Amino acid sequence: MSAIRLLVLGAVRQHGRAHGYQVRNDLEFWGAHEWSNAKPGSIYHALKQMAKQGLLHAHEIAPSTAGGPPRTEYEVTEKGTEEYFGLLREALTTYDQKMDVLSAGIGFIVDLERAEAVELLNERVRGLEGWRSAVTDYYTPEDGPESIGHIGEIMNMWVHSADAGAEWTRGLISRIEGGAYTFAGEGGEPFVGVLAEGQENPYAS
Repeated sequence: MSAIRLLVLGAVRQHGRAHGYQVRNDLEFWGAHEWSNAKPGSIYHALKQMAKQGLLHAHEIAPSTAGGPPRTEYEVTEKGTEEYFGLLREALTTYDQKMDVLSAGIGFIVDLERAEAVELLNERVRGLEGWRSAVTDYYTPEDGPESIGHIGEIMNMWVHSADAGAEWTRGLISRIEGGAYTFAGEGGEPFVGVLAEGQENPYAS
């Protein structure tokens, strides 16, 4: 799974309708160009591809007063919404998820209801614990990983990564259960992570 589809669908959805530069600006504002494959070329390609696939609807609006070509604004379709939530749930539950995909999932987690977010994160923890148990039961030498030379450090790295991932996820679950953040269906003002039209982006490339 690539993070770019989730990131682009989520960014367009937050605006309602957005053109390519707005999506690029938002993703750079989040630093996604540093921790994912959300580079300008990838973003514009994803917008066009998902429009062809029926996940986005492309609206051509009037050209700029400077006489440029018509600007295309994109809107998430019903099919795109289904794709978005499927990708979001997969990003949060898969125990061996790539870091950029997991990061994108966390960025949009508040689009879910609080109880579902907790349930999905608990599923991730169970996956991490199950993987760790299966691997260490089979591969860990009685005398420790050092007994098989530096190759044992590979197992050390993966086990520590699983432990750290599970610990961090449990902490997030605790914060969410404790009332942190505003989730879908709840009252109050949700956090707005998009830039207004014309607002300067201090992280723009």
